[in-house]
Amino acid sequence: MILLTLVIFSLIVSRAYTKNLRQSVKNAPRTNSSVAQQLFPPAGDFPKVSVVVPAYNEAENIQDCAIAILESTALSADKLEVLIVDDRSTDDTKAIAQTLQQQRNDPRLKILAGEARPANQYWAGKNWACAQAVGEATGEFLLFIDADVRLKPGAIETAIATAETEKIDLLTCMPALVCGCFSEWLVQPLMFNNLAVCFDFTAVNDAAKTDSAFAGGPFMLFRRSAYEKIGGHEAVAGEIVEDVELARRIKRASLKLGLYSGANLASVRMYRSWNALWEGWTKNLYLGANRSWGSMIYMAAIMLFLYPMPWLALAILLANGEIANIISNGQLAISNYHLPVALLTICLSAIVIGYHYTLRRLGAEISDCPTKYWWLGGLGGTLIAAIAIGSAIKTETGWGWTWRGRALQINNN
Repeated sequence: MILLTLVIFSLIVSRAYTKNLRQSVKNAPRTNSSVAQQLFPPAGDFPKVSVVVPAYNEAENIQDCAIAILESTALSADKLEVLIVDDRSTDDTKAIAQTLQQQRNDPRLKILAGEARPANQYWAGKNWACAQAVGEATGEFLLFIDADVRLKPGAIETAIATAETEKIDLLTCMPALVCGCFSEWLVQPLMFNNLAVCFDFTAVNDAAKTDSAFAGGPFMLFRRSAYEKIGGHEAVAGEIVEDVELARRIKRASLKLGLYSGANLASVRMYRSWNALWEGWTKNLYLGANRSWGSMIYMAAIMLFLYPMPWLALAILLANGEIANIISNGQLAISNYHLPVALLTICLSAIVIGYHYTLRRLGAEISDCPTKYWWLGGLGGTLIAAIAIGSAIKTETGWGWTWRGRALQINNN
């Protein structure tokens, strides 16, 4: 009966989680490329935009990222500048970017060599590189993207037209999700679903709900006036999860935040290995939850009940011989389970596993990520539970809390 009770609870969790995800997906606003054509018919009316790409050890990404930006738009140099900031990389990031600049001879592309970080102030992550780029930028709009992002055709025009039409001061989005290695397929689609559930689009886009704020670092389009009003990256210099903090500051300043489904704007492949995935999510997750141990324990519990629990129940029944006996002659060996209880446990477990596919399918409506390996949700959920607890431990103790070899520290200001 204990096992059946656990599976029933798993079913309850699955139904509630699915309902929340379905509602979030339904509420997710989408951008429309036709808006740009209607709003900016003459090219001369288009506001200038500065695209900023901070890059630290991005040798495998920087060339494709830059090419995608340049080829995504026909905007001329008086309307577009692309600022790639090499944040003192220890690999060939800077050399690759400079070679590309020479080969393309595109006046829109500028490569900046980042300066050393101030000795008397802590600058976390990409904040210092972004702040330097803004000092050189001349655009009315500032679009910050990561090197692992690939802009899609018309993305810049569509995003700015949306911001202008809806009077948005910070437009951010959840881009299309690209997975390559096995660990990405296990974790990333489930993690994106978590973001959609935890940061419901309606709540984030509601100006009255100042406590509900979210921005995705891979794609953040600011009006320059709004960016400067909140102090920009300098104001969040010591923040590890600077994107969420910038979003909070936008709402607190009574500026308009817009979170969109952005699969038509850009795609992102965040991590290319399990080690990178573990380092990246344990860096961000706990801080993104305001250093709440309760939130991390709650997430871990939900993930365990939602994903591995039904598989664990089936494994226990299989190990005890109930499933084999039901299949063979409808009778159970001597055990703690009666036939109806075992059958009900099996049926409910199968229903919960069915929800795993439904969740992946719903998430794909935002992430545009196929449902590949959906049946391995049990393993993926277990990994996310480990990431949640690991993130809290690493952040609070500092043990192994790094990003690409750079040690991190808590901002106590």
